[in-house]
Amino acid sequence: MTTSAETLEFQSEARQLLQLMIHSIYSNKDTFLRELVSNASDALDKLRLEAFRDKELQADTDDLHIEIDTDSENRTLTVRDNGIGMSRDDVVALIGTIAKSGTAEFLKKLKETKDSAASQDLIGQFGIGFYASFMVADKVTLLTRHAGSDEGVRWESEGEGTYTIETVPDLPQGTSVVLHLKPEDTEDQLFDYTSATKIKQIVKKYSDFITWPIRMTEGEEVVTVNSMKALWARSSSDVTEDEYNEFYKHVAHDWNDPLETIRLQAEGTFEYQALLFLPGHAPLDLFMRERKRGVQLYVKRVFIMDDCEALMPEYLRFVKGVVDAQDLSLNVSREILQQDRQIQLIRRRLVKKVLSTVKTLMADENPYKYETFWKEFGRAVKEGLLDDHENRTAILDICSFASTNDPEKLTSLREYVERMKDGQEHIYYLTGESRQSIENSPHLEAFQAKGYEVLVLTDPIDEMWVDAVPGFEEKQFQSVAKGEVELDETSDEQKEEFSGLLTWLTTSLAEQVKEVRLSTRLTTSPACIVGDTNDVTPTLEKMYRAMGQEMPQIKRILELNPGHPLVAGLRSSFTENGESEGLAETAELLYGMALLAEGGELGDPARFTKLLASRLEKTL
Repeated sequence: MTTSAETLEFQSEARQLLQLMIHSIYSNKDTFLRELVSNASDALDKLRLEAFRDKELQADTDDLHIEIDTDSENRTLTVRDNGIGMSRDDVVALIGTIAKSGTAEFLKKLKETKDSAASQDLIGQFGIGFYASFMVADKVTLLTRHAGSDEGVRWESEGEGTYTIETVPDLPQGTSVVLHLKPEDTEDQLFDYTSATKIKQIVKKYSDFITWPIRMTEGEEVVTVNSMKALWARSSSDVTEDEYNEFYKHVAHDWNDPLETIRLQAEGTFEYQALLFLPGHAPLDLFMRERKRGVQLYVKRVFIMDDCEALMPEYLRFVKGVVDAQDLSLNVSREILQQDRQIQLIRRRLVKKVLSTVKTLMADENPYKYETFWKEFGRAVKEGLLDDHENRTAILDICSFASTNDPEKLTSLREYVERMKDGQEHIYYLTGESRQSIENSPHLEAFQAKGYEVLVLTDPIDEMWVDAVPGFEEKQFQSVAKGEVELDETSDEQKEEFSGLLTWLTTSLAEQVKEVRLSTRLTTSPACIVGDTNDVTPTLEKMYRAMGQEMPQIKRILELNPGHPLVAGLRSSFTENGESEGLAETAELLYGMALLAEGGELGDPARFTKLLASRLEKTL
């Protein structure tokens, strides 16, 4: 018995996406069918997998397929599958709500984007799936019954902010999406989607590789309109770039072409085929905790699982594609995969292939692809420097960094090493929140004066990997803000002249610093604060505290520039008059200035301001 229809409101994000589709600025409206066929294919994959795992499941798996019906008289197009289907809760969760990571950020960026080309680009990054139906339909009806359930669900909406949903009996297993089509308008790229010829053309272009039959009725005959050949199983010479691009869009749910396609085939002890893709854009959830990795696992062309974490490390989570293994059991779980020797060997080869592909892009005469890759995924790739010791050298080889050598162009470590000065033993770097703050840091003064190149590292992950990675090409990494830097010799005479002042300052500032010493890294600033060689940086300390980790107070070292008039005056005053309240206040101001110069935070800003105002007043 049919229950009364209930009218519900779309979640606010879903309403915005619906309006985006209804008033779509996306010119290629044909892609709505690709999205619906892709969803139907996923539903068939899930049913076959579920039926294999649950022998008690009451489901018909004899003739799994996708069916497309056109009705020119009523102007409807129906995409039907006999896959896993949905329950009422599934429908509300999957269609009434956008539960996709990054939705809020996507909509925020979309509002900020004014020109249509950039908006289309964003739509492509996010992918819209089912909502693409509203590009071509002014009403959508969905009928579905979950395999093993007795009750079906009818969902309907005109995309205006609400939808109706009701429980209905006697529905076939699977899902039917009925599009009540808008009038044909070729100027707006709205074609006649009741034309069987047009539908076959779209299927051939976007969904030919789907491994389930896609059927249409022509007269008295039912015909299969796709070849059903798994792309990864075909010879590379038989596959066009357009076919690769469409397959990528299917597995990645992306509307844009991939940046690069990677094929891999292994024969011998164990056999597998892999078809991987480097996307052209970072997904919006790349750095979100609930993110997913993008490699699907098949066994002998049978879909086993989405998002197979065992096949790709976390730092390459953006790689999309499929791996088809010949010798695994169909009844394999995620837990078993983590321990499976074959999977571990496949993973090792996939990682090496991805890294070598990026290195090839780096060496290409056309730098666009590599530059795009690094801009979109560099931050994630650098995570591998912490986790993947086996491939650390290969990862370092494909990294690029900003440096003081060029205000805009990035440099590889190999290029840095080739430019190193004679006698230079270290690869110098400085971490910070922005290039501007690093370039203005007093720590750089002597290095710039002597022409030493310094890497400018501003990503949060940079704070961590530089301490974990010993070096590159037998050159160790050295922070210009940590340890002792001997760019010039400090004369014995200077050491003697300043010894009394340094001892007194170390005692006077004991609550703030562990030591006060002379510096060879300063040329124009009076002082700077540095860490001991193995100390945690202030930025990293702040990150740990933000994550709720307790951190002991880390005292750092105050270095003085003996050639600066302020420091020379401080020494003279101490030598002539000894310690005094005024001298102690000057020392406190000197420390505060050094702290501010590196972007640090004063412990007592009010006291610092009061002391500074008092000193300024005396100069007037």
